[in-house]
Amino acid sequence: MSLDERSLARRSLSGQATYYGGNVAGGTCSFSTYTLPSGLYGTALSDSNWDDSGNCGGCAAVTYGGKTITAMIVDQCPGCGTNHLDLFPDAFSALAAESVGVIDVTWDYVPCPVPGNLEIHMKSGVSEYWFSAQVVNAHRRTAKLEVSTDEGSTWIATTRQSYNFFEISSGVGASTAWIRATSHVGTTVVVKDVSMTSDAMATATANYT
Repeated sequence: MSLDERSLARRSLSGQATYYGGNVAGGTCSFSTYTLPSGLYGTALSDSNWDDSGNCGGCAAVTYGGKTITAMIVDQCPGCGTNHLDLFPDAFSALAAESVGVIDVTWDYVPCPVPGNLEIHMKSGVSEYWFSAQVVNAHRRTAKLEVSTDEGSTWIATTRQSYNFFEISSGVGASTAWIRATSHVGTTVVVKDVSMTSDAMATATANYT
């Protein structure tokens, strides 16, 4: 059994799915700079499963009536039941008629079928005195983010926020830094020489395996 197969065996979930207007840029995962790639749907996830935004950017394979679609978690569904997915309209329509309204689904966390490498997005207002960054376009959910100002000799931990940014309130005291992202299965990607400036974007040379 591969790592992903073992994960699926552990995490097969059942819940209800509904649909809403859909919101990537303004969703609770704060993916303001990200556009979903072709063929990948979007969904909000119940606040019961939110895990302090730990599931943001993860993907779910959602099955109903013999059909399966893959959707990225980009938003929160406050007050929804455990394992509830509030799908984008096109995602719901790919499984059932919108007139049905609510369906009982099974779903599993799966690697995201995104093209290219993961990216680091620095939040608006970032400087050497305040650090805040998120990971976008990742194959897997991001569990941890660390920063180094000495080219990887030592690493500084960040604190994850519920709106899906990792922060160091005092900053890193440097104009650039290396950033190490760790996935929920422990694989890592290091992005070198990221600018500590507002809204900076940096593309890694790899994605999570």
